Amino acid sequence: MEGITAVPGIRVGHFTDLTGVTGCTVLLLEGRAVGGVDVRGSASGTRELDPLSPGHLVEEVHGLLLAGGSAYGLEAAAGVMRYLEERGVGFPVGVTVVPIVPAAILFDLTIGDARARPDAAAGYAACQAASAGPVEEGSVGAGTGATVGKLFGIAHAVKGGLGTASSALPGGVVVGALAAVNAFGDVRDPRTGRIVAGARDPAEPRRFADTAAQMRAGKVKRAFGVSASTTLAVVATNATFTKVQVTKMAQMGHLGLARVIQPVHTTLDGDVVFALATGRVEADLNTVGMVGADCLAEAVLRGVLAARGLGNVPSAREIAGEASPGATDAEA
Repeated sequence: MEGITAVPGIRVGHFTDLTGVTGCTVLLLEGRAVGGVDVRGSASGTRELDPLSPGHLVEEVHGLLLAGGSAYGLEAAAGVMRYLEERGVGFPVGVTVVPIVPAAILFDLTIGDARARPDAAAGYAACQAASAGPVEEGSVGAGTGATVGKLFGIAHAVKGGLGTASSALPGGVVVGALAAVNAFGDVRDPRTGRIVAGARDPAEPRRFADTAAQMRAGKVKRAFGVSASTTLAVVATNATFTKVQVTKMAQMGHLGLARVIQPVHTTLDGDVVFALATGRVEADLNTVGMVGADCLAEAVLRGVLAARGLGNVPSAREIAGEASPGATDAEA
């Protein structure tokens, strides 16, 4: 699926480490792009968010990085900066350019090799792989080590993944979204209310326990520990928006997460939504924000349904008795 790259001016590239079970995803921006962000999880890990503030001097961003590896994965942004600087892309400072590359990470150290983290070389490789074509989904890039449903720990979780979606509106307006889904809570299909990926019942591993119901009954996860979680997301459009408007886009994007992840924005999650406007056409902010949330909800669903089992964590399709895309080592 073309997904977020349907938005003119956006290229997406992945670095995927299937041995260490981690990776990173980069969005490269061609021409002018205004960025915004809204952080609602309480356990976020980020880099260079200040330039996204409406009061900051810098008006444009040149790339975004989403990475696994916890805080260690922020190193991958240095590789993205190097790639862009080599091509003369960045904020001009006279003697050189300084690429503006906001970044956010998710925690995937409890699946695969905890010593495997995206580094500067990984960020550079993701840039080299970037294209404006269809975006690979599932257990790739920042979604490689993602898991969901961690009320009972990683042993009873299900693989998360990376997904994307887009929508075309009248007047040439395009809206897209991308999500790396590593949530503490369960993922539900809002069209049916059915849990499609989430915490598995320790007594019956092929049945979803329903995290929200378990919490209402008194089962709680008090500590950060091994259940560290985060959903990283981007909503984008080719509309001409200001920083204030793009920030509102990011805020509205969280409604898409709330529609499909339950619970969401917990103290155990580091949920972050970035927003981008590449400035090609005029559009209504409220319409774009609404459609962006719709696209983001769809991207979350696509990410978990496209994921494959890795690191002894089964995929949602495997739990449902279906074949996951590609090979799996979930039963290893």
